[in-house]
Amino acid sequence: VQLQASGGGLVQAGGSLRLSCAASGRTFTSPVMAWFRQAPGKEREFVAAFVWSVGWTYYADSVKGRFTISRDYADNTVYLQMNSLKPDDTAEYYCAVKSGAYGLTLRNKYDYWGQGTLVTVSS
Repeated sequence: VQLQASGGGLVQAGGSLRLSCAASGRTFTSPVMAWFRQAPGKEREFVAAFVWSVGWTYYADSVKGRFTISRDYADNTVYLQMNSLKPDDTAEYYCAVKSGAYGLTLRNKYDYWGQGTLVTVSS
């Protein structure tokens, strides 16, 4: 499985960015695609997840109302629209995929990871 993440960059506080993660390779049963992020000196944390088969979405409390995760079935791509960005959102953002919804907020449950894409929010 290959996950190709893109879309990071530098943005001012209050601005927006859209991250993309394109998946290719094996087919997962009941796939869940998610975004995690890791700020310097901090652990990698859950941001948002999309349960492919039913279209359910889950968000970390810190991003609810500001971030939206969505998918393009045709391209096997998941997006993370990030609005009202804050300096605290500065991090390397990673996409990941697993089978089944159990433990979807837990990074150790994910089987495959993409490379990170850096998001920097200036104040």
